[in-house]
Amino acid sequence: MDANPLRIVSYNVRYFGHALRGLASTLGPKRRVAAALAALEPLPDILCLQEVETQSFRSNVAHRRAHPGETQLEAFMGRMEETFALLKRPMPYEAFYFRAHRYAVGDFSLYTTGLAILVNTQRLTVDTHNVDAPHPITHHHVRLLRERKQSRICAHMRLVRKDDGRALHVFNTHLSLPTPFARAFWNTRDKMGNGINQLHEARTLADMVRKHCPEEPFVICGDFNSPPASPVFQFFCDEARFTSAQVAVGQIDPSASRGFSTAGFMHLRMHLDHIFSSPGIQWLDTEGTLAFGDTRSLFHGLSDHMPLIARFHLPPSLPLTGPRPVEASAGRT
Repeated sequence: MDANPLRIVSYNVRYFGHALRGLASTLGPKRRVAAALAALEPLPDILCLQEVETQSFRSNVAHRRAHPGETQLEAFMGRMEETFALLKRPMPYEAFYFRAHRYAVGDFSLYTTGLAILVNTQRLTVDTHNVDAPHPITHHHVRLLRERKQSRICAHMRLVRKDDGRALHVFNTHLSLPTPFARAFWNTRDKMGNGINQLHEARTLADMVRKHCPEEPFVICGDFNSPPASPVFQFFCDEARFTSAQVAVGQIDPSASRGFSTAGFMHLRMHLDHIFSSPGIQWLDTEGTLAFGDTRSLFHGLSDHMPLIARFHLPPSLPLTGPRPVEASAGRT
């Protein structure tokens, strides 16, 4: 049995702009998110963040950059450094950013989208990543809107645990909202997770995961815009045969779409975020994962989503000695 479980967090941080209803990023949410993450015990080994900007009017209008080229992730990592310094603890995380989309008028960026993965380098080594070319998964239902449709990507890393050389693939993604340009959208009461475009993206994602790690264990984090019991969730669990971390530990009923909310909008409560894995991974607990609106959470009020936090054992395996996946070798971004 694996004696050293790993801990992972998946969190849609809403561009660190929740204080201004997502209209602009501010310094306060970055500090509060950093403090909440640093307060987790044990510290997570992997942080998968969704909705992280690069540089844009939205990310900078209410936040003065430390230098002209500072990105939102760099600004957040600065707050992480501050937080760990105040705690008199070494800051163990190395950050990687995966660009997705840029909305611009000429050279002026209105806002940008992307994903981030932070790795605890005290316990893990980054072997490969796809920072320079994240996997595209967007399904363009209307070709005329191809350039305007927000691009969806999947970030991918192969990590190696330092104490025993075991490998783990980590995928981070954010699926589209259901398209309104399909008849099925108007024929179903529950829209989320029922979009034909969402199912296309789910299949593209599953195919890509199988291609890159046919034998080694993997975890997939993200905002899937799909609740349990939806066609997208059922596809991942039944057809792709991925394991839901929350189902595995008994935190949710996979047949109940409204049993546990991970996101909220006005009075709506939705379960949109998930962590899936290969069958060989043993999920231990989701301690620290609380439903949206639960004031006991360290993350209450910091985003329109709540983080999923889970611990797991890697399956017994030997370190990989053959060819590595054809992606970029590790390096700080």
